[in-house]
Amino acid sequence: MQIHNIKRKTPNKKVMIVGRGGKRGKTSGRGGKGQTARAGHKARPEWRDFIKRMPKLRGYSFQSITGVTHPVTAINLDLINDAFKAGATVKPSTLFAAGLINQYKGQNQKIKILGTGEITKKITLVNCTVSKSAKEKIEKAGGSVK
Repeated sequence: MQIHNIKRKTPNKKVMIVGRGGKRGKTSGRGGKGQTARAGHKARPEWRDFIKRMPKLRGYSFQSITGVTHPVTAINLDLINDAFKAGATVKPSTLFAAGLINQYKGQNQKIKILGTGEITKKITLVNCTVSKSAKEKIEKAGGSVK
């Protein structure tokens, strides 16, 4: 290593050179004359034209018109048969307490009971939608759906 091969640990910052020989001289990267060379020029975004062509029902207000749909959790009868005792009342809050469902944004989810599996206990379903086959099996076991 010789003294002319040594480089600085932190080199000097480049100074912006102004003039004909510099990188940002004369037109300063703005090209020639005209509207694009002027201060305050802003090109119209191309995607704005596409948004304008879309129907007026768009954005946040579009969701409020159609209503926000919450996900529906499906639970089979065999899970309810295992988790609850005879004579119990099954509703979304008791399903959450039993650990069968999770909450959605801090609220109990909408529940649909499906008829997969068998139920042998008498239970009462409240605030749940029930399939036809599940309703028949629950009523056959002596339970009710409200």
